[in-house]
Amino acid sequence: MSSDHNHGAGHDAGHSHEHEGSALDATELRVRALESLLTEKGLVDPAALDEIVDIYENRIGPRNGARIVARAWTDPAYLGRLRADASAAIAEFGFTGRQGEDMVALENTPEIHNMVVCTLCSCYPWPVLGLPPVWYKSAPYRSRAVIEPRAVLAEFGVALPDDTEIRVWDSTAELRYLVLPMRPAGTEGWSEDALAAIVTRDSMIGTGLVTLPETAREAGR
Repeated sequence: MSSDHNHGAGHDAGHSHEHEGSALDATELRVRALESLLTEKGLVDPAALDEIVDIYENRIGPRNGARIVARAWTDPAYLGRLRADASAAIAEFGFTGRQGEDMVALENTPEIHNMVVCTLCSCYPWPVLGLPPVWYKSAPYRSRAVIEPRAVLAEFGVALPDDTEIRVWDSTAELRYLVLPMRPAGTEGWSEDALAAIVTRDSMIGTGLVTLPETAREAGR
């Protein structure tokens, strides 16, 4: 087993993440305080807020990245552009803006599995993955993903062959990553929309694999 810890461009002695040493940055703390105040006054429903966050964290946001992955799986020319200049290739879909200006695509293969972390805060490609999940920002994930990536993956239900190299990439304020998961067997001839529907947020962080839905597996038997 082998694992590499790769720091993004600019992640050197002269670089510091914003809000180092705090699990919540200043904006998040203000949001929490405002949410508490509005809840106390009965102006917002915490359950409704949780639903909105879930929509952007798990549904709308990651769908952008899923479209990119599906296009890369089906269009070799697009895959080539994504490898050469991920920021420009992603911008072809109109997915640009804050937190996604400088992107790198990391392609998983049978020999190499890529996994993304932000060790000092929670740098994350919002335009393609939406809001970062709570666990991504947690101190245990940020530290353990580097020290024992295979154990962390196992906790996500990902079991890789012993000879698969795990590469851990450290996002920074200047550079963020999108993992291109491997396309599962049995999806030959699928449309881009059908492929995008099975791509998960975790698979684009590297803490998950893309698998066939149970209905598709049953149909293939």
